[in-house]
Amino acid sequence: MQDALIRKLESFEELTDADREALRAFVPRLRQVPARTDLIKEGDVPGNVHLILDGYACRYKMLPDGQRQIMAFFVPGDFCDLNVFILDQMDHAIGTISPCTAVEIPRQAIEEMTSHHPRVTRALMWCTLVDGAVLREWLVNIGSRQSGQRIAHLFCELLLRLDAVGRVKDNSYAFPFTQTDVAEALGLSDVQVSRTLRELRGLELITLKYRVLTILDAEQLKAYCGFNPNYLHLRNTRWSGRRQVPWLSSVQGG
Repeated sequence: MQDALIRKLESFEELTDADREALRAFVPRLRQVPARTDLIKEGDVPGNVHLILDGYACRYKMLPDGQRQIMAFFVPGDFCDLNVFILDQMDHAIGTISPCTAVEIPRQAIEEMTSHHPRVTRALMWCTLVDGAVLREWLVNIGSRQSGQRIAHLFCELLLRLDAVGRVKDNSYAFPFTQTDVAEALGLSDVQVSRTLRELRGLELITLKYRVLTILDAEQLKAYCGFNPNYLHLRNTRWSGRRQVPWLSSVQGG
C-alpha cells in the first residue's frame, strides 16, 4: 500500500532507490479506520500528519446549524495537511468516507525525511502546491459552474488523481460517496445530485453501479464540463514522459 505514496510522489519528482526505501520505512504502522470516522476533529491539537494509503477521506467543516461543507477529498497517496502540526489547533476536521488504511506520521519523522532526502522534499512541495491548485479549482467549480458541470468536473478530477496512483481500470474506479457527500462538496442539494446523475446516465457518459463509477466517454464528459487538467500539473512532471496521461495531449493542444 505504501506504493500509492511512492507513485504519487514520483508523479512530481524522480526518486532514487534510497528515497523509495526510506519512504517504505516512513509508514511502518498502518491503522485500519472504519468508514465515517474522524481522524482528527476541529479544535484538536494536531501532532501528527495523516496519510491515506487506501480508501477515501475528506476535509470538512461543520456549521452551527449542523450543515457540513466538504472542502477536499483525499484518495490513496494523499497527505491530509502536510504541515498541519504547525497549527495550534485544527480549524477543520478530517474524516473517512470509506474504510481507510491510514498512518499517522510524527513531525520528527517528516523533518528527518526532508533533511536527508532532497528529492522527496521537492516532491512534497509539489504535493502542497497541487493541493492549493485543487482548492482553487473547487472554488471555481462551486462559484461558476452549473450543477451538472460541477459533478462531471469532480468525476474527471477523480479519474486523473486515482489513475496517477494506479486505482483506475478501464476508466472505472471505486466511488463510495453518497449523494449527500457529493452535495456537501459541491454546494448542491441531494435532489440536484440525483437529477444530474440521471442526466449523465441518460447521455451515456457514465454508469454508477455497486459503488463503482465508470466513465463511458471521457472526451464527451470533459467537453460537457469544460474540464482542463492543468491545475493538477501532470504536464509538469518528469513521470508524464514515461506514462500516458488521459486527455492531456488533446486538452493542452486544444
